[in-house]
Amino acid sequence: MTTTTTTAPAPAPVTTPPGASRAAVSALARFETRKLLTRVPVVVAFAVYVAWTVWRTRVSFDGFPALQDADRATQDGPLLVGLAVLLSANHAVLRSRRHDTERHLDVLVLPRWGRTVAHLLSVVAAALLVAVCVGGQFAWEALKPGAVGHGSPAELLVGPLSVLLLGGFGVLLARLVTAPFAAPLLIVLLLFLATFLGFSDDDWTRWLMPSVGTYSAVTLPSDLIGRPAAWHALYLGGLALALMAASVLLSGGARLRTAQAAVAGAVALTLAGAVGQSRGVPETVTEARVRATVTPEKVHTCVERDATTYCAFPEWEPRTGDWAQAVDDVRALAGGDAQDRPLVVRQRVEARYGLDADSTLASLTRPGEVTVGTAWGGNRVPEFAVSVAGVLVTGSEATTGEMCDGRMVTVMWLALAGRPDPVADLRRVRIDDSDTGSAIVVSRTEPLQMTSAQTELLRELLDLPRDEAAAKVKAGWAELTAPKVTTERVARVLGLETPEGEDECL
Repeated sequence: MTTTTTTAPAPAPVTTPPGASRAAVSALARFETRKLLTRVPVVVAFAVYVAWTVWRTRVSFDGFPALQDADRATQDGPLLVGLAVLLSANHAVLRSRRHDTERHLDVLVLPRWGRTVAHLLSVVAAALLVAVCVGGQFAWEALKPGAVGHGSPAELLVGPLSVLLLGGFGVLLARLVTAPFAAPLLIVLLLFLATFLGFSDDDWTRWLMPSVGTYSAVTLPSDLIGRPAAWHALYLGGLALALMAASVLLSGGARLRTAQAAVAGAVALTLAGAVGQSRGVPETVTEARVRATVTPEKVHTCVERDATTYCAFPEWEPRTGDWAQAVDDVRALAGGDAQDRPLVVRQRVEARYGLDADSTLASLTRPGEVTVGTAWGGNRVPEFAVSVAGVLVTGSEATTGEMCDGRMVTVMWLALAGRPDPVADLRRVRIDDSDTGSAIVVSRTEPLQMTSAQTELLRELLDLPRDEAAAKVKAGWAELTAPKVTTERVARVLGLETPEGEDECL
């Protein structure tokens, strides 16, 4: 008897159509995006980021932003979100190991590298959400009535790219180290580096950080900024792409030509951006900075309003109306020929040292010329009014800077009496924020000095009804603006009590 043994045919290999794999990645990416954006660290980070942005933007730049400064102001907030995304993305990738489901996932249609791609797409979604927030913040600044200048798209990309970089780093770290405490330790290390290992402003290595803040008291025309913003955005984008492609390779996608090409291309972009951002300020920008500082009249656009000519850098031409309002308020209170005397308001800036400059400008010596800076709003308005009043009283900025007599009372009254709250503005223009005693009056050029007696007399004059005080000033204009007039004589001309304070300049 013969026994016949039949062998069961081997099962046909299971093949997954490419469309099915892409659909699975897409479905998992949507799931991981919802999970990532609803995790507590990410929700809290977004809430703090949005609340801080709204709170700051309401009063930022005193309502008169230069957009070439406003774009850089969008870069710090996203870093908080980026750290939260790093932690949460790392935690999500390690979920299968914590729950011991990795061996079950390995038999699914979706390969391990596909799951990594889904996690990376969730990070991309978080970066896009930050991009919306950055765009909203910048649009808010741009829509303010006092906005001038031009923002840089490359500067605006830094925030979203920082989130993409940090989130990609979190995914890569999970594929390199499976320990759950690796991401928190990395965040602590990053915060330590950012806090204690600062870089000098001339050190090119500072551009290796995600956000390179340059905080300055001076606002420059947009063509004089000199920051390698485009190269830095290229560097951040290339580095983020390199980390993300490396994550795919480490997840079993080493044979994927797309991933290999992505790594090679991303490394090339990163190196190109790193080299480009390390070259320093271009020579053309350096020359333009010198020209704008030494001979600003060569680049100014001038408009004439009544008896005043306003010369500004082209981006600031819309702001001449605000300057004109301040000049008209001062002229309306002046006497003699000061109401119709020709003036030239000239915008000036110290640009030779870039955004790091914070120096006082030399006083203009030509008669009738007044300096106005590139910032406006807040304290800048009464400071400018003091400069205008000084030139109307003494004839030139240089003479105003040397003034040490009773004319200071007339100058300060002309500058402040037309303001909504003169005493509050008096505190704003004094370096010690005082409204009594002697003090230094801040200015874009040489600071002025007020004695205790002059302050006392000014307060008396400001206490009078404005029309009554204006009549007294106009009636005694010749004596009140005479060189070397004493404070005591000014009090007699105005019909006020002689001040008891010291009357000697510092």
